[in-house]
Amino acid sequence: MSPTLASAPAACCFSGVKHTGTPVGRIEDLGGIQTYISEPPSSAATQKVILFLADIWGPLFINNKLLQDYFASCGYLVLGPDYFFGDAVPNHEPGRDRDAWMMGVRKLAIDAFPAWLDAVKSKYGAEKKYCAVGYCFGAPFVMDLCAAGSVVAGALAHPAFLDESHFEKLEGPLLLSCAEEDHTFPHAERRRAEDIMVSRKCTYYFQVFSGVKHGFAVRCDPDIETERWAKEESARGIKEWFDRFTA
Repeated sequence: MSPTLASAPAACCFSGVKHTGTPVGRIEDLGGIQTYISEPPSSAATQKVILFLADIWGPLFINNKLLQDYFASCGYLVLGPDYFFGDAVPNHEPGRDRDAWMMGVRKLAIDAFPAWLDAVKSKYGAEKKYCAVGYCFGAPFVMDLCAAGSVVAGALAHPAFLDESHFEKLEGPLLLSCAEEDHTFPHAERRRAEDIMVSRKCTYYFQVFSGVKHGFAVRCDPDIETERWAKEESARGIKEWFDRFTA
């Protein structure tokens, strides 16, 4: 077994602040998965696509819809698969057995993802410049896409479910957007991930934000300036990282 670097989502992943705004995307079935689709403002067909691999709140949660719309406003076609099949955290009844749910939904997502990706490439074309960003639960999907050479660049925000082998197999550029305080991806494990990437001469970039915790890039309190700035800077940094490799 490869040593764990980013552990499974825990209690804090099930809480956060709900944001306000008006999403502009639509929902469509792709490869058997309901997918949030947010298109760039220009009517011209874009060659740049972001695969948005959501945290356990799912791509249809308003915070994640607004994040996807932000990336779309910057010129990307953004596709967010609901690999929770309607059973993401916002739809849970109080008292849900979180561990049992996590085990079942993770297998469901892993099994369904390849067909979704095939459907995406079939619909939009394999020649496009695909990027992938994964928040918490979505992180290992991004690492697998990077390892397979299926995307031109990847990004992670406060990742979960990663071990050393993910970094030992990494190919292609990777940004990591991290919180100073993160029980899921602690300081020592973050440094170990960096050591592996340094030894393999990977192309990588770390953002580490002080004053915030795991989940800040999706569910921060926007009324707290430090948290709001970190969330917005995380998204901007990911967008500019992808710009670098899709130019």
